Amino acid sequence: MSLDRDAFLRYSRHLLMADIGEAGQQKLLQGRVLVVGLGGLGCPVSLYLAAAGVGELVLCDPDHIDLTNLQRQVLYRMNDIGASKVDVAARELVSLNPGVKVTACPQSVQMAEAAGEMSFDGFDAVADCTDNLAVRHWLNRFCHRRRIPLVSAAVLGWLGQLMTLDFSRQPSPCLACATPEDSAEPMANCANSGVLGPLLGVMGSMQAISVMRLLLNRGDPEAFAPAGRLQRFDARREQWSSFAMASRPGCPVCDKTRAR
Repeated sequence: MSLDRDAFLRYSRHLLMADIGEAGQQKLLQGRVLVVGLGGLGCPVSLYLAAAGVGELVLCDPDHIDLTNLQRQVLYRMNDIGASKVDVAARELVSLNPGVKVTACPQSVQMAEAAGEMSFDGFDAVADCTDNLAVRHWLNRFCHRRRIPLVSAAVLGWLGQLMTLDFSRQPSPCLACATPEDSAEPMANCANSGVLGPLLGVMGSMQAISVMRLLLNRGDPEAFAPAGRLQRFDARREQWSSFAMASRPGCPVCDKTRAR
């Protein structure tokens, strides 16, 4: 199906890019992405994916908006305090781009999947924007089992981290290769140690880029750089570092000899 006049205007800056063009924009429009966590990372991720024309976004988060969120969670306003994050986010994203289907899931992703209250099949990518290690590991297993690419980011203080794991092309390392599932929750978190607001925008934007790269990559594995790397950004020094990830022998998730 070809783009109509309004779509040509809206996405014209993508259409001008030789490695996106109309064919690439169609891939974005056909994409279905799960965004878990609508906080400091989930806000820019969902904003940029909706603006880019990713066809369907499913937003999962049980939290409500608090005054402390407004320092960094850029989808929300003062009069949204007390409201469901996913409901407000869905409203704002549809206002930005009515052509995108947005589904709000105001509960934890584990509960929503267990209850069967919505379809968790057919995702092209999952954006992990949570701040809970147990949820991250649940998503890691969920995506690995279904062979869905996972883009995970984390931010604390001046430091950001991004990991892109393309489980659609197994074998692939996984989160448990870098951080074992029996690891304790970190003592430091945003609530007790703080976080630089704009850094969440940087890392969330990088997550959105990674998701779009995965969507555009479908059918052309040589078009973009491979996944399976860990990137870190030190905002205090404005320095990026990048590390190739390797599968951990005996990993209970991705080592086929032990995976459950």
